[in-house]
Amino acid sequence: MRKSLLTASLLALAVAAPLAQAFEAGDIIVRAGAITVAPVEDSSELQVGGADVAGTKATVESDTQLGLNFAYMVTNNIGIELLAASPFSHEVGVRGVDAALGTPAGTIDGRLGDIKHLPPTLMALYYPLDSKSAFQPYVGLGVNYTIFFDEDLSSRQEANGFSNLELEDSWGLSAQVGMDYMLSDNLLLNAQVRYIDIDTTATLDHNTLGEVEVDVDIDPFVYMIGLGYKF
Repeated sequence: MRKSLLTASLLALAVAAPLAQAFEAGDIIVRAGAITVAPVEDSSELQVGGADVAGTKATVESDTQLGLNFAYMVTNNIGIELLAASPFSHEVGVRGVDAALGTPAGTIDGRLGDIKHLPPTLMALYYPLDSKSAFQPYVGLGVNYTIFFDEDLSSRQEANGFSNLELEDSWGLSAQVGMDYMLSDNLLLNAQVRYIDIDTTATLDHNTLGEVEVDVDIDPFVYMIGLGYKF
């Protein structure tokens, strides 16, 4: 009988425990983990001297860094979140230039250089479940400002006569789905996926071709998994 009572008590505590793990107005949530920016790029054709070069395009590779989220619960179900991260570094490249310009294969096509960016994103989050549930899925919508810096051409492209690679900063919308699961009253597991609208124009100079320009819609999916702490 005592064992039955003890088992029933433990089960009751296990079921009731999430009720003490509520998200409430005024809570501050800090999340940290691995975050990957995976571009789904779509570029225009390169413009050389103001004319489109048929069959050319720009490419952007993925990168993973340390991601940070800071959220403040305005109500039990609505929060405001800021996404931050250590700087992302992406390899950028070009395709189709050699064939279009009649240069030997491999002369220009391939790696163009490396860029870094920071994508601070401010979002409003909505948690649809009861604030005392241990499992807290959410959706978010907000605005992103992407800052590009440290645009470095590869040594091969510098030898080919290119210089002054620059990318314009970008404003865009962002949408997110995610989930928190409370492991204790304060510690939580987090997973999230977001889409960010990042559009930029890249320019560089060539000693004989003149200015080269390309519009790139980077539009990445951003994946993050990590841990968080509720204050």
